[in-house]
Amino acid sequence: MGDAVGGMLASAVGIAISPMPLIAVILTLATPRGRSNGTAFAAGWVVALAAVVTVVVSAGSGLSAGSDRPSWAWWLKLALGTLFLLLGFRQWRARPREGHVHGPPAWMEAVDRFTPVKAAGLAAALVALNPKNLVLAVGGAVSIATATASGAGKACAAALMVLIGSLCTLVPLGVYLFGGDRAARILGEWKAWTAAHNAAIMTVLLVVLGATYVGDALTGLTS
Repeated sequence: MGDAVGGMLASAVGIAISPMPLIAVILTLATPRGRSNGTAFAAGWVVALAAVVTVVVSAGSGLSAGSDRPSWAWWLKLALGTLFLLLGFRQWRARPREGHVHGPPAWMEAVDRFTPVKAAGLAAALVALNPKNLVLAVGGAVSIATATASGAGKACAAALMVLIGSLCTLVPLGVYLFGGDRAARILGEWKAWTAAHNAAIMTVLLVVLGATYVGDALTGLTS
């Protein structure tokens, strides 16, 4: 189980510190239906991430019958690492220039009118349709699927990955529900900080993960 957890940990942490879901859940919690919408958003995120991880782990495990990690896993990891690097470069190129302010996405302006169903749908979309989050989820799940752990070990690693990757929604929800009078101030500070440093966070994250994936893949292919 150790190699399954170790292989997915970087991807899971990458999902957990992704600024977009954090900003989205904080905006959702700030609406008149904050409690119900925030809970629905967190639930939608957990279910969608669990679905992606389960599908990839199940499919990949079926292709990995031997005791050693198959060669296709290294090639896939190389491709994912290259994609991480390209996404990091794109993120940096698209960063807001000094003196220029980008308008918020349309869904941010409509979040006040969201129902719990729409909040859950937004969370699922940020998992399955956002390229960065989807690639991170697939990369971590592939690492679990191609590990030498038993079926039970892979299941535990997958559950742990979903839990860690969902902290970006579960922690703000917990602060909102149990933070008392300080909750609004704390969440507002988190939102402001992540919005201001979104490009830098994602660029560093994607480049580091890309380099890690490419390095691991090259080591596996040449050993």
